[in-house]
Amino acid sequence: MSKTIGILTGGGDVPGLNPAIKSVVVGAMEMGYRVFGIRRGWAGLLHYDLNEPSTHEYYVKELTYNDVRTIDRTGGTFLHTSRTNPQKVKKSDVPGFLSKTKWGKPVKDMDDYVDFTDYTLNVLDHLGIDTLVPIGGDDTLSFAVRLHKEGYPVIGIPKTMDNDVFGTDYCIGFSTAITRSVEFITNMRTSVGSHERIGIIELFGRNSGETSLISAYLAYVDRALIPEVPFSIDKLCNFILEDKRANSSNYSILTISEGAIIEGGDVYETGEEDAYGHKKLGGIGIILSERIKQITGQNTMVQQLGYLMRSGAPDSLDRMVAMSFGNLVSQLLRRKDTGKLVALHGGKYTTVPIEMVLAGRKRVDVPAFYDIEQYKPKIKDFMGVPMFLS
Repeated sequence: MSKTIGILTGGGDVPGLNPAIKSVVVGAMEMGYRVFGIRRGWAGLLHYDLNEPSTHEYYVKELTYNDVRTIDRTGGTFLHTSRTNPQKVKKSDVPGFLSKTKWGKPVKDMDDYVDFTDYTLNVLDHLGIDTLVPIGGDDTLSFAVRLHKEGYPVIGIPKTMDNDVFGTDYCIGFSTAITRSVEFITNMRTSVGSHERIGIIELFGRNSGETSLISAYLAYVDRALIPEVPFSIDKLCNFILEDKRANSSNYSILTISEGAIIEGGDVYETGEEDAYGHKKLGGIGIILSERIKQITGQNTMVQQLGYLMRSGAPDSLDRMVAMSFGNLVSQLLRRKDTGKLVALHGGKYTTVPIEMVLAGRKRVDVPAFYDIEQYKPKIKDFMGVPMFLS
């Protein structure tokens, strides 16, 4: 009987997903595995209709070498993605065929939701998938942990440009996101300087300010605002006016995480919660701009980098990590060592129990890397510091 693995990507796309997929597929095929690509993340399993064969082609594709031969040359994920959580599905979003199945169970204390974990496991059994390889951030991987606890073999690969998956020093996508951000910040200096303004660069980062911190550090911006440290608007205005006056080109520039908080305020969110309980972030940069104008009388220039941070092909580091994580998955498959998350610790490839994803929240080490009084990156001691300052 042939061995079969499934692979899927969930959550936001990042550069490096396709090289990781290719590495897993090629390695598994060399060991004689069949490989099924699950399209559209966890939605591909949730919306797979066991009684409707046409859904198989829409959500599942058996992958061959020719299918993945060139995918590493582009960014994103050729399997597509979604922010679907099968263990917490709104009743209003339940497809008709699922509402008729016995596999749905109401989530405890959440009457508006249904848990379709059992149905998902039934689909995996129907497909004959022995081991599943999900690639995602802590939200996507949280359902992988659930499957593991149900006794299903999984091997997780961490990806997120925020670099905030607990249990690993590095996640696929982080290096390219920083590279993109530094390039855009550097280029934007020409406009900010030409108009003698205060530049505000808003970067993705919900709970962790690592993208804001590292981008600011590498691009030598004047100030960096991160979710871990609420900031005083009056204090910040004094700083950036000083920075502007001290600059011979009469401008200043700062980065701000989308999850940053003004003292006495809250995270700026809009819209409805997604399947993982998150509302849409973005807009704190514009709010900050208006406050700065009111207080200082200075004109600003705001840029939300947003999806540009994670667009395009991966840089060399993300290719290296993605391919290495994929090869590590192959080694785990060979040893039948599942229930693991591939990881980097201290610059070395390793694995940790996949439950580590839920064991904590990874955030900036503020005492080691940030000056809370000056709102600046500040590395207190470089001796023994991880390469990625994480």
